[in-house]
Amino acid sequence: MSISAFIKRHPVATYYALVFAISWGGLLIVIGPGGIPGIMEQTMGNSLFWSVYLVTIAGPSIAGILLTVFVYGKAGLHDIVSRLFKWKVGARWYAVAILTPALSVMATLFVLSIFSPEFLPGILTTGDKVSLILFSLVAGVVTPFFEELGWTGFAVPQLSKRYSVLTTGLIVGFLWGAWHFLSNLYGVGISSGTLPLTLFMPAILFSFLPPYRVLMVWVYDRTKSLFVAMIMHGSLDTFWLIATPMAIAGVNLVTWYIAWAVVLWVLVAAVFVTKEGHLSH
Repeated sequence: MSISAFIKRHPVATYYALVFAISWGGLLIVIGPGGIPGIMEQTMGNSLFWSVYLVTIAGPSIAGILLTVFVYGKAGLHDIVSRLFKWKVGARWYAVAILTPALSVMATLFVLSIFSPEFLPGILTTGDKVSLILFSLVAGVVTPFFEELGWTGFAVPQLSKRYSVLTTGLIVGFLWGAWHFLSNLYGVGISSGTLPLTLFMPAILFSFLPPYRVLMVWVYDRTKSLFVAMIMHGSLDTFWLIATPMAIAGVNLVTWYIAWAVVLWVLVAAVFVTKEGHLSH
């Protein structure tokens, strides 16, 4: 079997192989293997931060566009553009896209803050609210644009041809978490606290990302709008950054993520479980 035939027969596997190669390979080229793991404070403050950030998020978009052109040609690009500019989908879907992360993360943290003030949302305790909001908004615009050109632009439609919304969301969600591994390891530093990385990394990568991606795929399945998917991803990034408690680490950080994940899984159940107790497709 030729390479061309293999790619067209296995577009999703090829896509993810290319994504990891570009994002992880680019990151290692920028920082070198000796830079992993890093220290969060040094990571955010050094000159490599933006290079690492940009080369990482470039992977999904570059791979998605390349595979779209290779497999579908100009018609594929036209399809992505049409979904990107599909914004007439009904106000309720914008509400779901924006409010799902906002309400779930804030509600989780406020409940946890009853037991410890360390869980108070960062926006309430930081001394520089303007910088935090601006940084969060920029990340909430840039990151989803590049990532969702690949995740929702290419991977989700491909997987949806064979799998249900739930299964598609789980596949993309867990791979989404795995894709974050190297960049998170680069900046983990003191955020892991006393927890060993073998426990800390799986907890932060596979807690809230899979259920949130399931909800994203559900919204996309109902709207077929790449634009709304980007908004939903952007809202996640924005409110996650704004809400992250100051100096939270280790067990408390994992506790927050797991509690947040439970809230999101409850929402998934509310969306997918029918009166008969079966998962809808």
